[in-house]
Amino acid sequence: MGNHPPCDTTPLSAMRVPAPQLAVVLGYGLVASAFTWPLLLNLGTHLTGDPGGDTGVYVWNQWVFHQEVLRGNNPLGTDQILSLTGRIGLSQHNYTVFLNLLAFPLISLLGVVTSFNLVYLLMSVLTSLMTYGLARAATSATRTEAFLAGVAFAWSPVLVARSTGHFSLAAAAPLPAFIWALVHAEKHRTAGSAALVGLCIAWATLCDVYYGVYCVMIAVLYVATIAICVTRAPAPAGRRPWVWLLDVVIVCFGGLATGLVLGRGGSFTVLGVAIHMRSLYTPVLVLTVLMVARFAAWWRPRLTRIPDLCPLPIKAVLVGVLACVGPLSPVLYGTVEGAIDGQFVSPRIFWRSSPRGVDLLSLITPNPNHPVMRLLLGDPQAALPTIFVEYTASFSLVAIIVIAAAVWLAGYRPKPVWWWLTIGFALMALGPFIYLAGTNTHIPGPWALLRYVTPMSLARTPTRFAIVAALGLAILLAGALATLGTRWPQRRRAITALVGVMLLAELWPAPRTLYSAAISPVYDTISRDPRNVRVLTLPFGIRDGVSSIGNFRPRSQFNQTRHEKRLIGGYLSRVSTRRFERMRIDRPTLAILMKMSEPQPLSAEDITTLAAQGERFVTNTDLGYVVIDSRLIPEQSTQAVINAWRLEEVQRDQHLTLYRPAAPQAP
Repeated sequence: MGNHPPCDTTPLSAMRVPAPQLAVVLGYGLVASAFTWPLLLNLGTHLTGDPGGDTGVYVWNQWVFHQEVLRGNNPLGTDQILSLTGRIGLSQHNYTVFLNLLAFPLISLLGVVTSFNLVYLLMSVLTSLMTYGLARAATSATRTEAFLAGVAFAWSPVLVARSTGHFSLAAAAPLPAFIWALVHAEKHRTAGSAALVGLCIAWATLCDVYYGVYCVMIAVLYVATIAICVTRAPAPAGRRPWVWLLDVVIVCFGGLATGLVLGRGGSFTVLGVAIHMRSLYTPVLVLTVLMVARFAAWWRPRLTRIPDLCPLPIKAVLVGVLACVGPLSPVLYGTVEGAIDGQFVSPRIFWRSSPRGVDLLSLITPNPNHPVMRLLLGDPQAALPTIFVEYTASFSLVAIIVIAAAVWLAGYRPKPVWWWLTIGFALMALGPFIYLAGTNTHIPGPWALLRYVTPMSLARTPTRFAIVAALGLAILLAGALATLGTRWPQRRRAITALVGVMLLAELWPAPRTLYSAAISPVYDTISRDPRNVRVLTLPFGIRDGVSSIGNFRPRSQFNQTRHEKRLIGGYLSRVSTRRFERMRIDRPTLAILMKMSEPQPLSAEDITTLAAQGERFVTNTDLGYVVIDSRLIPEQSTQAVINAWRLEEVQRDQHLTLYRPAAPQAP
């Protein structure tokens, strides 16, 4: 017999993906398919959010990123919208760079809509897996118990609601990954573990800048809970007269607030100084501060530094910072460049009129996505889609009950960081002033002051803190299940199975409301034109996350993914005042178009101006097509534009009419 190489005796099982890990991945894939049903049957034709709203802009994000890369341009800028004002930077736009990268290789093969849906499903599975890994690392949960924690977070009502419009926030996988990296860094304290923390912050920021801010906040909270111990100081000997005085002042301000509630306020004089009390904001603020001081006097908290806590080496900190800054450097460069050019936008924070938080009762209301709740109370997504996507914050009642049972019956005592993470971020989600059943109580929450602290001030919408609180609740659930299972080991599987069935039944959101991704055939006509022309849609305008001039509709950018021609209007998360002015002041024709889009009637002077500048406007802007929505533009305004630009009708589709400028007349 000839010589043969020695036989490989490596067990076949060692060369395969371990069955339990594969089962977890497949399980989350099945949950994602079931909880988005029937999306899997409509990947190329429907979306979980209205393409005429924010969903259309997130689809556009992936398309324009793909277009700019294929053209050899920096994908952090574009001239596809607001194209008359030059190339616009996207560093301050909610651009979802990480999701765009995932979609990039898919778009050419599968199309824009299919790629978008697949990326959403992939991120849902990834969010579940990251939460599963965190639950395994931070608790003594079994695989099944940790699996339920992944379901509890990835399919929590707050994230399901975001998947109807705010897809950057639905991509929450970096949050549990970051906390896992923190736990890992605490244990190992190496440069590699610090680099992992930095990379997770960068990943979070490239999904949504809010998540980058949340990572910084979580890091500060995590370090504080492991470095500082809060205990109750012994009671002081003798009476404390100032406490009695504090009680008197509390009663006085309580009476003042009650009087304002029952009456209409008024004016009075103290030591010759006139004081006006016409609203509850100031009295309730003072009363809240006094009540906090009174609680501190009763509780007597004492902060103690935990000894023998080895600080992270300077080298590891520097490595972590570089690991974060490196992937973010293109975005940071664009942001700095915009600031130098005067294009950086930083909305002001107002004391009373800043964005409100979620209603206190919404934290404990049943899952509004559940089909039974939709049957009984109506579909909030259909009735108020903007309110639904931003203000849904229902926590899992099953998780709350299980955690309470573990604390009461089994002595469950998780690390303080998980309580702080869950309760602290839930309190911040209430916003600057707490609402109860739709009524402003005027009681300030923690966010009333923290919103003025950098970098937390970048996260100006407090409702989104509920996402971090939902993650904390999921980890507490995993720990509670592990504690109950340890307390009653013979019943561990039965307890986990029962909780699993209840949790899946509670969180079940299917069948999901789907929105057609169909685009009018008038845009197919535009796409067949080989010329590099611009398209103008009426109504027209400029819109960003905090202001709007005219009435630009995000659907126009979704339609652009079909016709691929430059738009004169546009929507971004942040648009600088300078760019607004260049569109409105430097070009009188555009100012008139914004006016008619609001809609306001055109004056005789407006019509004259349109006519006088019509031919020059068409020529200078390379205007190829005009799409007019007859539902939103008055007939008088439509006719004025047709006459001024000598438009000829090309095609009609329901309420849309496609026009193009007539060929210039021979001299």
